[in-house]
Amino acid sequence: MNTGMIKNQMKNINKFFAIAFFLMVQNSFAQDILVEAESFDNPGGWVVDPQFEQQMGSPYLLAHGIGKPVKNAITKVDFESDGEYHVWVRTKNWVPGEWDAPGRFKLKVNNQLLDKTLGLRSGWGWEYVDRISVSNKEIDLELVDLTGFDGRCDAIYFSTSDKEPPSSLTKLKAWRKKIKAEPNAPEITKSYDLVVVGGGLAGCAASIAAAEQGLKVALIHDRPFLGGNASEEIRVHTLGIYGNFERILKKIDTEHYPNGSVDAKLDQKKRDDNVKSYENIDLFLNHRAYDANAVNGVIHYVDARQTATGERIRFEAPRFVDSTGDGWIGYWAGAEFSYGRESVETYGEEWEEHGELWTPQQPDDAVMGSSVLWGSKEVENDQYFPKVPWAMPVAKDYARVAGEWQWEFSNPDYNQIDDAEEIRDHMLRAIYGSFSNAKKDTVNAKIKLEWVSSLVGKRESRRLVGDHIFTFNDAKEGREFPDGVVMETRDVDIHYQTVLEDEKNPDFISEALFYKTPQYYIPYRSLYSKNISNLFMAGRNFSCSHAGLGGPRVMRTTGQMGAAVGIAAALCAKYDVNPREIYTGYLEEYLALIEEQKFQKIPETKK
Repeated sequence: MNTGMIKNQMKNINKFFAIAFFLMVQNSFAQDILVEAESFDNPGGWVVDPQFEQQMGSPYLLAHGIGKPVKNAITKVDFESDGEYHVWVRTKNWVPGEWDAPGRFKLKVNNQLLDKTLGLRSGWGWEYVDRISVSNKEIDLELVDLTGFDGRCDAIYFSTSDKEPPSSLTKLKAWRKKIKAEPNAPEITKSYDLVVVGGGLAGCAASIAAAEQGLKVALIHDRPFLGGNASEEIRVHTLGIYGNFERILKKIDTEHYPNGSVDAKLDQKKRDDNVKSYENIDLFLNHRAYDANAVNGVIHYVDARQTATGERIRFEAPRFVDSTGDGWIGYWAGAEFSYGRESVETYGEEWEEHGELWTPQQPDDAVMGSSVLWGSKEVENDQYFPKVPWAMPVAKDYARVAGEWQWEFSNPDYNQIDDAEEIRDHMLRAIYGSFSNAKKDTVNAKIKLEWVSSLVGKRESRRLVGDHIFTFNDAKEGREFPDGVVMETRDVDIHYQTVLEDEKNPDFISEALFYKTPQYYIPYRSLYSKNISNLFMAGRNFSCSHAGLGGPRVMRTTGQMGAAVGIAAALCAKYDVNPREIYTGYLEEYLALIEEQKFQKIPETKK
């Protein structure tokens, strides 16, 4: 064999292996398919829950049936090739213990129910299901809820490999990105005069006020309904006075319904319609911010992800408003913040009568807690409610058929941000267990569990630090400020868990200490960040102490904050300055704009 023939054969062999390697890589890539549960074509009775994305890695589907299995979630999955695939599901047993897991569910593939019961793993992680055969390059996939008690599914992974995907959040994030071939930056970028993150009353008011002053505004909110705690999903009525902003706030507030009332839906339509009526507000519902980029104390953009489709958008603006409640934008940008209770010596906020319940001798991580509201109704026929042994260690012998604001959980060992899912789940156990106890009494035979929120209604977490930290003494003494832009007459009230008074009390019931104050004022300097030069904050994450938050945390007051920063943002745009410079150089003009709000006609609100 001559040298030329050998060279040709070697070329053919190399070409063969190159093609084989290419096909192997291509085929291997095609055979790894990740299905995000929140992206199912039809979620059925399952609901998308994005509120713990920062803690567990992703939005997920929740089977929140309050004791009755929900309708199947259904989707189609396309494959590049037929064959045998291993199936993994990322899920969690939310109450591990010596009982059947409450959130059990199964998978159905091509109308065939797979044997494996899911939702049994303690903590978020992957459960192996089975190996399935795929033909025609697609399958019909369903999530089948077995209990109605909050089963949860994050993702389903199909692979020709039997290797379990990573569980640690850091590795899981990188793995997800690789599997989905997701670029580092969002492929869509939008620019605005002002970006508002958080669609509670503060964020809505900020958006309206800025839009009315001519700014182009993006309002980013991670739920399908605006209002935050006032929304039909949480159902807390709005308290506080209107201050200078009655016209704006009446577009978005609520009547004084009982907390948890179904009538919250009436004000939901009013609020959503009014915000959507502004042509220069671009509303991004079901979008959750996940990052804010700041360089040298200036935010350049905020990135957000659609909670179902995963589509990402980068929002650029000269100025931003953090109305997330948890202070996420400030946190990611490196803003100074506080958490927990200051010592009594820090600001001299003592109330001697109540001592440690009001302000501690030493600083700690105690904060006011989160509530999950719920309610029931009487119907014509007897109503069955299943046994819930997994709820009894929390509920014990407590028996109720409804819950108001006192249903609240806070514990220094649970961070209201990092442990928010555990806090919500603790409250669900309290609710289901207490209702189950109440159903043992024949007087409640016809009582039906009508509604339980799946969302935590928070009172306190991060508080971003501004040029002025509003304290209890500011309210107590009715201090007037040269830049006072928010006013309130409501008592300062601080919540505490009643178990602190008597260990026999349930740990999920709170009480409030009310301190009567004169009318008090919040300065503009408490509404922008001390060290992030283009960041406003409005809502319960404004600049205040723990005791200072007690009064102005209610929603008409936080709405005033929002309206005030919306107007300030417009003045910033007019002079191309940042928030602090409004105080130092344009305060008279700013206060005049706010004063004008009092004299604007208040239209009749429609529901």
